[in-house]
Amino acid sequence: MQAFHSLFSARPGLACLSARLNAQIITALHDYMPSENDLQPLLAWLAVMEKAHSNLARLQRDLCWGHLPRLFTAAVSCLLSPHPQVLAAATQTLKALLSECVAPHMAELGPVSASASGPASQVCRMFRAVEEGLTYRFHAAWASVLQVLQAFFEACGKQCHPFMRKCLQSLCDLRHSPHFPHTSELDRAVGAAVASMGPEVLLQAVSLEIDGTEETLDFPRSWLLPVIRDHVQGTRLSFFTSYFLPLAATLKRAALPCQAGAPSAPSLTPFTFQIWTMLPGFCTRPTDVAASFKGLARTLGTAISERADLRLTVCQALRTLISKGCVMDAERAEVGRFAKNFLPILFNVYSQPGDAAGGAAHRRSVLDTIRTYLTITEQQMVCGFLEKASEKLTGPESIEFTRLSVLDLIVAMAPYADEPSLGALYRTIQPSLQSKEHGVQKKVYRVLEEVCAAPRLPCQAFVRSHLEELKRDLLGSLQSAASPAKRPRLKCLFHVVKQLTAEHEDFVVALVPEVILCTKEVSVGARKNAFLLLVEMGEAFLRFDAMQRFLLLVYAGLTGSVTMISCTVLALTRLLFQFKDHIGLAVAEQLLQNVCLLLGSRTRDVVKAALGFLKVALLLVDARLLAKHVQTMVSRGGGAAALTTGSLPGVRGSCPQAGGTWRGPSGPDPGPEVDAANPCSWDPREARPAARGPGRGPLPTTAARGHCAPVSCPVPGL
Repeated sequence: MQAFHSLFSARPGLACLSARLNAQIITALHDYMPSENDLQPLLAWLAVMEKAHSNLARLQRDLCWGHLPRLFTAAVSCLLSPHPQVLAAATQTLKALLSECVAPHMAELGPVSASASGPASQVCRMFRAVEEGLTYRFHAAWASVLQVLQAFFEACGKQCHPFMRKCLQSLCDLRHSPHFPHTSELDRAVGAAVASMGPEVLLQAVSLEIDGTEETLDFPRSWLLPVIRDHVQGTRLSFFTSYFLPLAATLKRAALPCQAGAPSAPSLTPFTFQIWTMLPGFCTRPTDVAASFKGLARTLGTAISERADLRLTVCQALRTLISKGCVMDAERAEVGRFAKNFLPILFNVYSQPGDAAGGAAHRRSVLDTIRTYLTITEQQMVCGFLEKASEKLTGPESIEFTRLSVLDLIVAMAPYADEPSLGALYRTIQPSLQSKEHGVQKKVYRVLEEVCAAPRLPCQAFVRSHLEELKRDLLGSLQSAASPAKRPRLKCLFHVVKQLTAEHEDFVVALVPEVILCTKEVSVGARKNAFLLLVEMGEAFLRFDAMQRFLLLVYAGLTGSVTMISCTVLALTRLLFQFKDHIGLAVAEQLLQNVCLLLGSRTRDVVKAALGFLKVALLLVDARLLAKHVQTMVSRGGGAAALTTGSLPGVRGSCPQAGGTWRGPSGPDPGPEVDAANPCSWDPREARPAARGPGRGPLPTTAARGHCAPVSCPVPGL
């Protein structure tokens, strides 16, 4: 058996093993099938037969399919074995045969009926063998049988559903039987049928048995609703419109007496909601978007505006339809045609204050839906909406909530407008860059950020044509920029600096102090954007052939306040990591020498920043250059370790930021040494060789602002 297994696993060519010989070996092996009670021989036999049929399917499909029904019958009989290992092996064999030998060729067959002939008839015989496992004789192995049926539905359900309907009825009846222990496996099997055949085929075979006229609370088929919801995709959207929408309306009307307090009416409201939760699945890769969306659009718009309980579901369905259902241009055009109806509804819902909009979750969902719908909306229509929003923004009667909501809508619409509309919008929001309302100022910067970052041609043209104005306004608002606005402001500057040439060097120079100080902003997003902007400024000076001049500008921060010094060291750390190949040896040596001097500082933040710089330098700088400064590192490093940990050199202390340890020099030890498994620890003797090889490990972490944070690039505070 081992020899046969190796032979078939090697997948030999026709010259070594012909399809006919492969089939003859399979026939011979059937004569030597072990007993169901012989554990090891039966396991080996199943493994060999699986590989033999997989190899035969590769060589000649029709010949393989002729042998598969016999193996399916034999494998199903193995499910009667008392050994759980045999059950698992037989189940795995059947699932592997379906996925490797049957599923790849089903598309060639087309629809298969129970009276089919040729290769299609073999599929029917295989299914009948598996369906036999639902009889009571196999009740101990029903969990395994259901797994195989799930695999069968996944592989063949789309083409073979005509002769699978009886099995679906049996499954539904089986689930309703008292104390049935395998409901989860059965639900997955029926779910696979829904995914492959579609809910329409399932409900033709198995009635839902819910129509709103029920007088009892017993709904035996209600479990089908969540199963359909979780598995429906790639089906007709019109089926939801023609079958489920009328059913939901009927159930809603039937639930009204119950809501009024009539004790005899069953509670049908949950079923109404469950039906609507199917809609996102129906909107996932539907087959008839262009033909069916028109009949559904009005109902969806009404649900968004009037049914707060359905708003999240309907918005999710619209986003799914646009992102996963509109593949062809005709489908995008058809759904985009209704933007004039949906966007005003969504705008109004989002602009409603308080609980009228349904809370924060509903507002986020509505705004996400607006952003998604704008991707398929005509530019002229977007410009019209943008103009109306700008008018509402400057209206004297607008309250702060309205202004903030309108600005959110403008942020969403601005990237899709044309250049003239962007110019008019810019003139409208310019005064708000100096606004005393921090929320308004932040969102105005978000508008500029979205426009500057957008890849669309009108946005890029706007930035080029208004570059001088943008520079003037961004630089002029330096002192008035509120802390919440710094994150979008820095990102906006990032995109502006990308556009600059050497003639704009003065603008970049003026930004250096602000960017350095922002590396210690409270907001994580602001710190991240500050480091990104710092790198982009370095790239700009590379374009100007003035990297040394840029470093001199940054060095000036070392003569400032304590905060400025620590921020400058953080900035130099990032620049060393990013531009190590563009920094000369003399500059690197001078930089290393100055930072080593900072290790003697009595200020904790400065020492932490200096230690972080040295961590990066140990990985990046040549060992011969580092050797010149070992004495300074050792002599000042002990005091630095004591300052950052509150312990004396040579005494083990705990790192309060990450539970790690720092060790000061003790005896002949040349400096700090920490276990490499601790992200707060490092050993310079081990770090340098590790950085030389091409497979070096992750960069160390460093500490900033009183905490230790792992970073993708070794910059403290990110």
